[in-house]
Amino acid sequence: MPQLNPTPWFAILVFSWLVFLTVIPPKILAHSFPNEPTPQSTEKPKTEPWNWPWH
Repeated sequence: MPQLNPTPWFAILVFSWLVFLTVIPPKILAHSFPNEPTPQSTEKPKTEPWNWPWH
């Protein structure tokens, strides 16, 4: 039964992980978003108290 021999399967596992770790991360990190977020101002908007007419 060749499935019990770990030699070719281990090599395939290591090779596939090397491919995943060398090919996929640069593609993901090179992705650019079409709409870059704009920084918001740090000032809080001035709020006015709400006058409740029924009090």
